[in-house]
Amino acid sequence: MAEAAKTVPLSLARKSETEMLAEARRFFALMQARRTVRDFSPDPVDPELIRLAVRTAGTAPSGANQQPWSFVAIDDPDTKRAIRLAAEEEERTFYGGRAGAEWLGALSPLGTDWQKPFLETAPWLIAVFAQRWGTDAEGRKIKHYYVPESVSIAIGLMIASLHAAGLATLTHTPSPMGFLNRICARPDNERPLLLLVAGHPAADATVPAISRKSEDEILVWKRAP
Repeated sequence: MAEAAKTVPLSLARKSETEMLAEARRFFALMQARRTVRDFSPDPVDPELIRLAVRTAGTAPSGANQQPWSFVAIDDPDTKRAIRLAAEEEERTFYGGRAGAEWLGALSPLGTDWQKPFLETAPWLIAVFAQRWGTDAEGRKIKHYYVPESVSIAIGLMIASLHAAGLATLTHTPSPMGFLNRICARPDNERPLLLLVAGHPAADATVPAISRKSEDEILVWKRAP
């Protein structure tokens, strides 16, 4: 028979309905102002902000609590340069036709192209890796479950943490991005999932004039009669 799971008391104070609604509205207003930024300032950012954002990501729920993620925080100029060169090589191919007309058409309102100067300008890059499997103390392979879902939730928490701190972010996903394993010296069991660019926005930064879907477009109620 399997050993019973160990438990500890839950630490979550119950709030009044008024307090809960106030907190939910405050957080919604904060996150509603979040925008993806492509124009970054080179001004330095305290690494403690990056550390806390990664630790926040590490609080995410994960399949079987395996926490299948690794984060590489990069402010070294030579490493950022290497990442930019490798990413732009893939992006030239992508925008040169690999993406196809439909995909490129969907991207056109955002004004993006193969050039990614923000990979060097921004003070921090955070490479996010999904651990496809782990190993035990004897080096035996351990299957990981719900890896993309788990790491994606962690990324969302990290973005929210950085935004709450007053920093701008950009999710960058060159494809393929196996070059990140080489540049960041990550093992074969880790698959690069995303590059998160973080820093202060440039003084003259602009963002595309886009809208978000309305509540009616994303929320379906199935309430009790």
